[in-house]
Amino acid sequence: MDIEHLKFPIGRFKCPAEIFKPDIAAATIYLDEFPVLLRKVALSLSEVDLETPYRPGGWTLRQLIHHIADSHMNALIRFKLALTEKNPVIKPYSEAKWADLEDSSLPIDISLNVIDAIHFRLTTLIRNMSPTDFEKCYFHPESAELVPLKETILMYKWHAEHHLAHLHLVKF
Repeated sequence: MDIEHLKFPIGRFKCPAEIFKPDIAAATIYLDEFPVLLRKVALSLSEVDLETPYRPGGWTLRQLIHHIADSHMNALIRFKLALTEKNPVIKPYSEAKWADLEDSSLPIDISLNVIDAIHFRLTTLIRNMSPTDFEKCYFHPESAELVPLKETILMYKWHAEHHLAHLHLVKF
């Protein structure tokens, strides 16, 4: 298997030129179901599996599960900022450095519970957004771009699928 496939087992994120209501609806359903899908795979992992990197030089599966919680926690904050402020500048963070912090060695059920709560809150927000809310944006200083919430929904759906595929690389 080549390193590109190990890094991006479902391919890199590609945002469609136009995003339609069915795209958002499908992504929202997946985001709602993701914690159950993740938990099913995560709880089938042994301690040896959890300490196994999903690729050479990559995070262990334990770090990966904690990363999902960190990343999706940031997504919820970005959503709330964009819904309550005009084009807020978000704070990027060093995912790699966060993955090396001590809390990334904790039992995975802690982050699985966080992911349950975050996804419940995030999908509640999405389902209650007005049509104009989907056009609201946050400014990402690293890419120097305004990122609309409708694109963010699809990106985090991809992110969830992407990392679930990483778990499958090791487990199945």
